[in-house]
This record gives sequence, C-alpha cells and structure tokens, in this order.
Amino acid sequence: MSDAQTFNTRIHAPQSSLGIDVDEIPEVLAQGGDWEDVLAEIEKISSERIVLNMGPVHPSTHGVLRLILELDGEKVRETRVDTGYLHTGIEKNMEYRTWTQGVTFCTRMDYVAPFFQEVAYCLGVERLLGITDDVPERATLIRVMLMELNRISSHLVAIGTGGNELGATTMFGIGLQGREEILRIFERITGLRMNHAYIRPGGVAQDMPAGTVEYVREKLPLVRKAVGKLEDLTQANPIFHQRFGKVGYMPLSAVMALGATGPIARAAGLPLDLRKMQPYCGYETYEFDVCTHDASDAFARTRVRFDECYQSLRILHQVLDRLEACEGAPTMVGDAQIAWPARLSVGNDGQGNSLEHIAEIMGRSMESLIHHFKLVTEGFRVPAGQVYQTVEHSKGIMGVHLVSDGGTRPYRAHFRDPSFANLQSLAMMTEGGQLADVVVSLAAIDPVLGGVDR
Repeated sequence: MSDAQTFNTRIHAPQSSLGIDVDEIPEVLAQGGDWEDVLAEIEKISSERIVLNMGPVHPSTHGVLRLILELDGEKVRETRVDTGYLHTGIEKNMEYRTWTQGVTFCTRMDYVAPFFQEVAYCLGVERLLGITDDVPERATLIRVMLMELNRISSHLVAIGTGGNELGATTMFGIGLQGREEILRIFERITGLRMNHAYIRPGGVAQDMPAGTVEYVREKLPLVRKAVGKLEDLTQANPIFHQRFGKVGYMPLSAVMALGATGPIARAAGLPLDLRKMQPYCGYETYEFDVCTHDASDAFARTRVRFDECYQSLRILHQVLDRLEACEGAPTMVGDAQIAWPARLSVGNDGQGNSLEHIAEIMGRSMESLIHHFKLVTEGFRVPAGQVYQTVEHSKGIMGVHLVSDGGTRPYRAHFRDPSFANLQSLAMMTEGGQLADVVVSLAAIDPVLGGVDR
C-alpha cells in the first residue's frame, strides 16, 4: 500500500442485546506507508550521533579540560579539545613584574614539573644579559639535579594518575609514594614542595643546606623502589596491556606533523631529546641514553616514561659526585648588579633571609641596605633584544621567547608549553576508537592544564 493510499472502514458488529446502534460507532481512519520509508526513518533515528561534553570539570586528573566528543554509539567520530578554563594570565602578568619576579609566575605553569619552567626562563634571561658562561658550575649542577628529580616525579604522577583514572587506585598510591620522597628533597633545598622560585637569573637563590648530598643519596633507593614496584604492577599485568596496548596509536609521520614531543615522539621511535641534540646546563658531559619505543601507543608511552626514570637516576648519581667535589663553591654570579642580594636560609618556620644577612643590611652597612632595596624592588636592567630558549621538559620540548626593551621588566614573555602542543594529537588518537579509550589516550599524553592555560 503506498503512502498516498488510504482506506476507510466501518466497524460492523452485531447489534447487542443492550440496544446499541452500530451507526453510533465512529469511523476509524487508518493511514499507512511503504516499508522502505519506515525502515529508512528507523535507520535515521538509530544512527543519529550524540555530542557528549566530557568536562570542563576534570575529565581526568590533569586539570580543567573540556572534550567535546561526537559519538556513534560507543565509537568516537570526532574529538574537539576546548581549553581556557583556568584563566591564569601568567604570561601577561610577567610583563608587569621584574625579571626575577617572573620566576615566581612561570613556576606555577606546569605545577607537576615546575623546575623546567624556572630553568628555561632563567637560561633565556642569562642569554639576554650575556652571562651564560658566568653562571657558577655548582649552580648548574644543582639545576640539573632538580630537573632530573622533577622528571622522575612527573613521570610517576603521569603513570599513577593514568591508572587511577581507570580505577586502579593502587597505581596512584605507589606513584605518590615515590613522588613524596622527591618532594621531601625539594622542601629541604628550596623550603617549598612546589612553586619554588628557587632558580634565579645568574644561579640559584641559595646553596643547598649542609648534608643535602648525603640526604639525596639516602632517598634515591626509595625512589628507585617505587619506580620498580609501579613497573612490576603494570608492565606484566594483562589488564593493563589490554587497556593501554594498541590504544591511542599515532604513526611517526603524524607525530612529526603535529609537533608532538617528549614521550609521545620517543614512543614512536624518534630519538628527540634536547639534552643530547642541543645540550644545555652541561648535559653533554653526562652519560645517559635516549629511551625510545616503536609501538607508538599508550602502552609504549608508559614504557618510555619508566625507562627515562632509570636514566634520570643514572644522571643523578653523576651529579651528586660532582656536587660533593665542589662543596662550598659559589651558586650565584659575582656581578652585584645582577646577583640576588638576599641570603636565604631554611628554618623551622620556613624560608627567609638569614639572620647574618639581616644584621648586615639593617645594622652595619647603609650601602648594602640601599643596594638590597633597589635590586629587590626595581630589579636589574636587561639589554634590548629577544631570545628563544628550549629545554627538555618531562612532557616534551619547553620553549620560552623573551623580548626586552632595555627595561627592568620583560616586554613580552611567551612559553611553548609541551602539554598544549601535545594536546593537538588527542583527536587523531581517539577518533575511530571507543569512548572508554579516550581517558587512556589523554592520560598517555599527560597534559597539565596550568601550562596549557598560561
């Protein structure tokens, strides 16, 4: 029957004993259509895609990120990444602070790995000042030690949170155990567990407290134990293999085209590591290997992070030997026009100026007080020019572009954050895959939104 055809029918029933007149029964109009049209309509309804907002409140534990997913059943057809929910304004704020105060801002970008931002920024300022070769060796050694410790703690958080997002809270707990030992080292040296502002243009804010080298040596076996325990729990676990293996795959050509770096690039077989390719802070003098894999999936990125933790431990033992050999050496450039004038100390109540320094500037030398006041409040002047400095962040290449107009503040400070660049690859990793694999792919990228929304 075509949809243009209709039929009218009158229901006839025998007249009942109740005397109901069949003429009073209303007519019923029935209208039909071709089955092909009906089936097409059903198919259209059943194949409609659903747009799902994952976020913007923590789709995982990496920060305030919004993912707009277009789904066809359980399959992801399109992924769009929406950032900008933190509103930190770090880069703009740095234009209104002195060059030294800028460290306090950039350390808060990737709050899981703050020392990489501090070092990249200070290396850039030192190049503008022309004092790169004047930075004391001991200050450079301390910088390397802090960065490699931070690399391990960042990787432990990446792997631990990746498991936690899938319900494996034990992984998260073990990762935090190892990270806690590293944070104790940070607190002993800088006075703070995070957001340190310890790296300063020209060196570091202060030398390490006495006995720190021995303290770090005592902590490293505990860190190695946590890394090994987490590795044993995941790498031979069939459930972990099923959830991470062959998930979030990207070919090497796509990795290079999208500018992905760090464990993402090395898991695709690309040995891209600036510590080897463009050495800074004396990395060319250390023995370590660039860790790569050839699977280019979420499991391979986790494997690369484990391997890099062991290489960082290898570097740390070399650094500690060198720090022992230069005990008591300067940690700040000798130029009094640049060197941070404070002499900080870590006490029971936190970090502050040492009593000896306070006695000097407040009681014995008016000139020292004037110098301290001017340098801290006004800051030093940086010659006009611009520079682009890169370091190998735990998440990839961290770049900082600094522009000076000759004043005491940056004219412009802009960061190439690896988390922001790597998030471009999330669409390729997830489109065509299952909804349940989106969080796995995101965890394998390991973005931190403080650096993304800077």
